[in-house]
Amino acid sequence: MPEQSENTPEPRSAIQRYFAGLAEHTFHSQLGVVDPLLIDYLTELLIRSTRSDMIHRIRSVTGRPIMSVHEMVAEASDRLGNARREVHLHIGDFTLFWAGLYPEALRDGESDSSGRFETYCAFGKRSYRIASEIEAPVAESPPSTLLERLSDRYDLCCYGLREIRRQWESGGGMDSGPSSILLD
Repeated sequence: MPEQSENTPEPRSAIQRYFAGLAEHTFHSQLGVVDPLLIDYLTELLIRSTRSDMIHRIRSVTGRPIMSVHEMVAEASDRLGNARREVHLHIGDFTLFWAGLYPEALRDGESDSSGRFETYCAFGKRSYRIASEIEAPVAESPPSTLLERLSDRYDLCCYGLREIRRQWESGGGMDSGPSSILLD
């Protein structure tokens, strides 16, 4: 087996290739958005969302998972520096995931569901903006400029994620369907 150099990217899993393909097709071809860093981030968001611990990542001081956006915002206000940035980043990701992929979950059973949905999205936009204003101490953190773009293009990202979901539900836009991609 050939050796990998430092510049050789890690081999990507089938699920990574699948989500990357859907995201690139949706954002490049359908929406005309050519922003590799943004599209890669959204691909990683999709991959991270396959793990339930992504959703339960923020915990209270007692260790209880925080599931409400209002509670997450309160928790973020109690933190400083990078810890505050991480909570706001999570709020942005959490709201973008739900508003983009499963907006019906935010609208079910509410008489004023559009107001609730808009408020939910406003929390996501605001959280990405706040996170962008806090300097990241580690190179692995998303750059502030990317978080600023996520805030500015939040609605477009939601729409793009809805299109990605539509594609995977219709078989990934391929004759052979997603199962053949995932089984490679």
